Amino acid sequence: MANTLPHDNVIPFRDSDKSKKEQVAEMFDSIAPRYDLMNRFLSARIDVSWRKKAIRLLGKDKPAHILDIATGTGDMAIMAAKLIDPQQITGIDISAKMLEFGRKKVEKEGLGDKIQLHLGDSETINFADNTFDGGMVAFGVRNFEHLEKGLSEIMRVLKPGAQLVILEFSKPRQPVRSLYNFYMNVLAPQVARLFRQNKKAYQYLKESADAFPERNELVGILNKTGYSDTRFQSLSLGICCIYTGRKPL
Repeated sequence: MANTLPHDNVIPFRDSDKSKKEQVAEMFDSIAPRYDLMNRFLSARIDVSWRKKAIRLLGKDKPAHILDIATGTGDMAIMAAKLIDPQQITGIDISAKMLEFGRKKVEKEGLGDKIQLHLGDSETINFADNTFDGGMVAFGVRNFEHLEKGLSEIMRVLKPGAQLVILEFSKPRQPVRSLYNFYMNVLAPQVARLFRQNKKAYQYLKESADAFPERNELVGILNKTGYSDTRFQSLSLGICCIYTGRKPL
């Protein structure tokens, strides 16, 4: 049984008796209609360059079939289809509403024959061992109910030698960190309110990012769960990191 980490216990709604997994699904269902707009506005579109860097790292392996975990509205899947042109991308997410918007985007882009989005849980992935040539997770691992279990399950469905690429927020170093804290604690929740979004959702995203293991700590967890060739790359003064690891041959 995987260990429970501090971030595993950070939940969106403290007054709810539902599991973290259920709460996260409910939260993303509630913010799905404006999720993409909020992401681009709050990040000033910097997240687009982050995503491209992560996808290009994965693309060096020329994976034919990619698993996109916590696919949300399909941003990473669509971008990967255009940038590295794999044969197939399978996206899974626990939010039915996010997937609903994602499928519309996929069809609008004319990628319905290449991208398939399914309701699915990172801890019980409904595919056989050694199915995928690569895996990617953008801003999703901090929402796993049990991080180590989720990472182990992803490795199970990857082929030997396949790479997992994770894109996730991290806490920048001083002096940037003071500005980052103001932005995440004060500005982002207020902007979310202006967009008629769920303010609690954005507070949760900040709290989960604060509690989430980062840099060498997350690399250590990847090692513990069996990944090899693990490393991280810091982006934009440490606001975000790309983590990579491989399923051993």
